[in-house]
Amino acid sequence: MSFVSPLFFVFCLVVFPTYFVLPHRYRWVLLLISSIVFYTVGNGWYVILLLTSTLVDYWLAVRIDQSSRPSHRWFYLTVSLILNFGVIFTFKYLDFFNQSLASLVTRLGYSYQPTYLNWVLPVGISFYTFQEMSYVVDVFRRKMPAERHLGRYATYVAFFPQLVAGPIERASNLLPQFKVARTFNYQQASTGLRLILWGFVKKVVIADRLALYVNAVYGDVGSYSGGQLILATFFFAFQIYCDFSGYSDIAIGLAKIMGFEFMVNFRQPYLAHSLRDFWRRWHISLSTWFRDYVYFPLGGNRVPFLRGILNLWVVFLLSGLWHGASWTFIIWGAWHGFIITLESLWTRFIPSAKTQSTWLVYPLGALQVLLTFMATLIGWVFFRAQRVGEAMTILKQSLQLTPLSLNELARPFPADEGVVPLLHALTAPLHWQLSSTELQLVLSFVLIALLLIYDGLAEYVWQQNGRSFTQIPWVARWGIYYVGVLMVLFLGAWGNQSFIYFQF
Repeated sequence: MSFVSPLFFVFCLVVFPTYFVLPHRYRWVLLLISSIVFYTVGNGWYVILLLTSTLVDYWLAVRIDQSSRPSHRWFYLTVSLILNFGVIFTFKYLDFFNQSLASLVTRLGYSYQPTYLNWVLPVGISFYTFQEMSYVVDVFRRKMPAERHLGRYATYVAFFPQLVAGPIERASNLLPQFKVARTFNYQQASTGLRLILWGFVKKVVIADRLALYVNAVYGDVGSYSGGQLILATFFFAFQIYCDFSGYSDIAIGLAKIMGFEFMVNFRQPYLAHSLRDFWRRWHISLSTWFRDYVYFPLGGNRVPFLRGILNLWVVFLLSGLWHGASWTFIIWGAWHGFIITLESLWTRFIPSAKTQSTWLVYPLGALQVLLTFMATLIGWVFFRAQRVGEAMTILKQSLQLTPLSLNELARPFPADEGVVPLLHALTAPLHWQLSSTELQLVLSFVLIALLLIYDGLAEYVWQQNGRSFTQIPWVARWGIYYVGVLMVLFLGAWGNQSFIYFQF
């Protein structure tokens, strides 16, 4: 079930009032049942996989907690990790592994005919298995006791706001919250609704609008020029940001209405002054997961410099592989590892480079932000391309720039998009003689500019002064709310665009 579907609206009308009417001791039952229903719609029998995984990890964590012998504890932990990674490998990577092995064997002059499963990837499998693994590892490390209440643990794993695309919540944060009795809180509910509205603006107004252009260009790379390919990659950077952070905003907002607190998953990533800083801001729940459960156990940066670099490469290669069974994702992870290696060398041998500054204080900060963004753009080419050869073609053609008119640059947009009549009406007083595709191109740049203005205010004004959006005058604030609702209703690219991270 998608957050942007009419069915989910009906789902919320049933679940939220019932949640606050029910006595506290029965609320976990409602949340668990509603979460199972939420996942079953569109995923069918894969809910059995979710429930089975939940039962197995629940039992193994209890056994770890009860065992006093280290060998037994290691055994149960190993079983949990093998089963979780085994499930992910079978559904997500087995066909990719067979295909790569067949290609290698063929190059060596032998014949190998692999059997492909061609299974549909269960939505959210990488998210909820990582959440379960972090719980079992934390119990093993004695950071928390095993949850003895099976219903609460199952609700933690399957909690519908963050089930299919995160944030990847830690059990130490989320599990205790199911034990707290809550009443309806207007302040929390209003904050949650504001986040949901902002998430909808990001998703259906910005991300899905940009997707129209990106999908057209990346779907037929050979038919477009270098300028169009660069613009499509630029648009994809904001499409994936708004798509994924929009999901996170909606998830956090839904949870907040019921009184639950999720971790922040995005923090103005395109204002990062380095790629290392980018990963402190982008998909924070995943980057901190790899930090705590892979990077630190490998030694982190408490090891010799070269070993620390190797640890970084392991993390980023695994991060790339986490996103999908394709060499394009692995290269994407390797690219980030390569750039962060260069940054590490730079700061190691030039100590003054460690100084962090913003463009408001020191102009070099603006250059750092721009270079970091350009580095992420190159990475996004591999992330979005279907094949490595296609990504290389895009990079090569992007270097062959030819002058393009506004009409040629806007050509990938569909000419019959439903929002065009409204755009013509809005721009008529300006006497703009623009085609429907040109109007959509202009709208796309305006939306990106508004997003960057908001992120800039959050980064350089509100956060540095200990203030927030809610502290601006109420007249302006409510005016923005109404504009946001109107944008969602009339400028949203409503269609069949699912959230990008559903495929991971």
